Amino acid sequence: MSPTTEDYYSLLEVGRNATPDELKKAYRKLAMKYHPDRNPGNKEAEEKFKAISSAYEVLSDDTKRRQYDQLGHEMYTKGGRGGMGGMTAEDIFAQAFGGSDFFSNLFGGGRRQSPNAPVEGDDLLYELQIDFEDAMFGLERKIDVPRSETCGVCKGSGCEPGTSKHTCPQCNGSGQMTMSQSFFSIRQPCSYCQGSGSVIEKPCHACRGQGTVRRRKTLTVRIPAGVDTGSRLRLAGEGEAGLRGGPPGDLYVRIRVRPHEIFSREEQDLYCEVPIPFHVAALGGDIEVPTINGKVNMTIPAGTQTGAELRLKGRGVPSLSKGRPRGDQYVKVIVEVPTNLSRDQKEKLQAFAGACTDNIHPRLKAFIEKAKRFFK
Repeated sequence: MSPTTEDYYSLLEVGRNATPDELKKAYRKLAMKYHPDRNPGNKEAEEKFKAISSAYEVLSDDTKRRQYDQLGHEMYTKGGRGGMGGMTAEDIFAQAFGGSDFFSNLFGGGRRQSPNAPVEGDDLLYELQIDFEDAMFGLERKIDVPRSETCGVCKGSGCEPGTSKHTCPQCNGSGQMTMSQSFFSIRQPCSYCQGSGSVIEKPCHACRGQGTVRRRKTLTVRIPAGVDTGSRLRLAGEGEAGLRGGPPGDLYVRIRVRPHEIFSREEQDLYCEVPIPFHVAALGGDIEVPTINGKVNMTIPAGTQTGAELRLKGRGVPSLSKGRPRGDQYVKVIVEVPTNLSRDQKEKLQAFAGACTDNIHPRLKAFIEKAKRFFK
C-alpha cells in the first residue's frame, strides 16, 4: 500500500495531544467501522482500514510518534519510517482488540475444530488430608475417585454395537447453524445434533449414547516425605475420560496436613516450645527434646533466658528436591516459674533471694536505671 498523504492524527480523528487511551478508543471505533469483514467487497473501506491501522501503529508507539511529530507526515513517510513495520493491518487490529479471533468469534469466521474431533478429558482434583507425621515420612494411601470412563460396550462411540452414526441432515455435519442479520453472521450449535455434526442411529444401552459411564476407581497415591498443605500430586491419565477417542485428563491430589500438637512448620524448618525448670535455665544442663525422629539431648547454656531459640541442625523437614538438605528444628525455651512450693523450698528460695545482688540480674538492673531516668 502506498503511504497516505492524509495526516495520521486526521485519519484517526484525534488531536495532536491525544492520550494513548484516546488513540486506542478512536482506532477501535474506526477499525470496527471499516473492517473488511463488515464491508465485504468494498475496496475503499479496505484501503481506509489499512490507512488507519498504519496511523495507529505509528502513533501508539512512543518512539515512532516522537519521530513523526518532529519530521512531519511527508518527511516521515518519505524517509522510510512509515508503514506498518512488517505487520499487517489485521495484526495491528488483533493487538488492539486482544486477539486475532475477534471477528471469528463475533461473525462466525475463521477456522473451527471439527465437531467430531477427539476431545481430551477434563482434569480432576481430589482433596486428601493426612497426619503431620505422614507428611514428614511419606506414605502410600488408597483413594476412591468417582470419574467418567470410556464405555466398554460401545468403546466410546455412543452407538449400540452393530450400528453407527450418520451425518446430521440439518447442519450437514458442520455442527453449527449460521444466522445472518444485516452484516452480522452469527454461528450457533446445531439444535438437532447438539453441535456434534452427527446423529446416533441407536444409542448404546450401557451409556445411553454418551460414550462414557460413571464409575469409582481405587487408586494408590504415593506421597513423598516433605509435602505440605497445598502440595499437589499429579496422576497422569487418571482424570475424566476423553470424548471420541480423546485421551483422558489427569488427576491432581491436593494435600492438606493436619496440625500437630507439638510441632509447627515454616517451609523446611520445624519449631517447638520446650519448658525447662528454673534451675536448669540458671545453672545450665541437658534436657530431652522431641524431634520427628525421636528424642535427642540438648545442652542448655547457663543463664538461658525464656524465649531463647536453640537450633538442632538437620532435624527439620525432608526436602522434596533431590540434593537439597533437610531443614532445621528450632527449640524455643520457656523458663517455668516454680509453683506449689513447700515451706522448706520457700525458705531456701528466700535465702537465695537474699544472697542475690544486682550483678546476677543485668537486664533487671538496666531496666530499673531506665525507669529512674524516665520518672526524673
